[in-house]
Amino acid sequence: MNVSDLQTVATNVVLYLALACFLVVAARNVISVFQLIVAAWVFATRIRPGKNSVELWQRYGDLALPVSVIAPAFNEELSIVNSVKALLALEYPHHEVIVVNDGSKDDTLGTLIRDFDMEACNRTQIATLQKTAILGTWRSRRYPNLLVIDKENGRKADAANAGIGFARTPLVCVIDADSIIESDGLLRAAEPFMHDNGQLMAVGGTIRIANGCEIEGGSIRKIGVAKALVPRFQIVEYLRAFLSCRVANAHTNTLMLISGAFGMFRRDALIEIGGYRHDTVGEDLELVVRIHRHMREQRRKYAIKFVPDVVCWTEAPANLAGLKGQRARWQQGALETLQRHRRMIFNPRYGRIGMIGMPQLILEDVIGPPSEILGYFVVPAAILMGVLEPIMALAFLGLTVLFGTGLSLGSLALEEVQLRRTPTARDLFRIGEAALIENFGFRQVNLLYRLRGIRSFFRSETRWEGVPRAGFGKPDL
Repeated sequence: MNVSDLQTVATNVVLYLALACFLVVAARNVISVFQLIVAAWVFATRIRPGKNSVELWQRYGDLALPVSVIAPAFNEELSIVNSVKALLALEYPHHEVIVVNDGSKDDTLGTLIRDFDMEACNRTQIATLQKTAILGTWRSRRYPNLLVIDKENGRKADAANAGIGFARTPLVCVIDADSIIESDGLLRAAEPFMHDNGQLMAVGGTIRIANGCEIEGGSIRKIGVAKALVPRFQIVEYLRAFLSCRVANAHTNTLMLISGAFGMFRRDALIEIGGYRHDTVGEDLELVVRIHRHMREQRRKYAIKFVPDVVCWTEAPANLAGLKGQRARWQQGALETLQRHRRMIFNPRYGRIGMIGMPQLILEDVIGPPSEILGYFVVPAAILMGVLEPIMALAFLGLTVLFGTGLSLGSLALEEVQLRRTPTARDLFRIGEAALIENFGFRQVNLLYRLRGIRSFFRSETRWEGVPRAGFGKPDL
């Protein structure tokens, strides 16, 4: 093969790679636009839930099923008191709070014992799902519905399983210890179970960023928007994910993920499938996919729903250093789930989960990130080599920037019309500004973090990089 032939081969390779990247990005954007349209239609046609907790209480106070709120905690001494206070203050007829101290190296356990007047107790575990040893159980003298479990470190999935094993209620709500549920959130999440005939397995809610909010006594006193750009970028991401993607997927019965920050489950269903897996860093995604798989293989009717009016506030990484480990872990967890349940992909036995849900995960988590990163290099290269018109570069830029910004602004519009958790026009403008700016730097860095997760997956790495926490209520976050 002479030099001319090599140049021809190289030119063709660059051209086909550029076109492939363009098609992948276009496919992802088409799906996102479809999801936004479906979400808008759902919001426009749905029956609005009760406007306030008083109305919900009057409607469901006698019907509400008891709930155990399980909060795994690892090195959470900065925010654990506020979080537990918020959980205890939830407006719900019958709920217990179970905090699982997962072998924290800081003073999480001591803080709980001192601030909530805890005493040792002998609570019996009725289902053993965790792999590590239970070191002790503690009951609050001041709050009879507060239980603390102290155990050896086994990561979040193991801690959640321990809490599920100690729960006595038909419903369990698993949240992050650094999260704050709005006071009526538990009632709103439990509402679908009150009208259910036993088929509803799980309910998810909207996650919002607490950075920049004023928090007092474990409750959101004033909603705000962080000054720093990294948390603001995450507000944009979360709006797209929850008010567009999750709403649409739930409506089409292809909801594949209930966020680990908040989810309500039928307890017997979790025990039936063995609880959360311990050998993945993406336990929340894997759990929901396994519920789908189990119910499909059992040929049982079931449902998994999303209630956008359930709002849970969580502290997001305040800088890129904290974001890096989180996004790499999410990416690795998605790949582990796809590998473990690969027989479901394009398998009609699993219905729309196998034919739509799983392929969508492949597009988003396997093909999408590398293709977009590659596109930033091969599209300019193809133009320089004269095999691609400059208009294609503009089209690629439009797909990655204009579509991304438009989708973000559309999700922000849904938030303003439906949830109204952005208090001022100035805050709306700051979020809209972040929706544009994120395309120039943050999006690309985030893709690199996801590539890092892909590398970790192929290396079979099992380390867990914790996200640094500054504590709730810091105004500069």
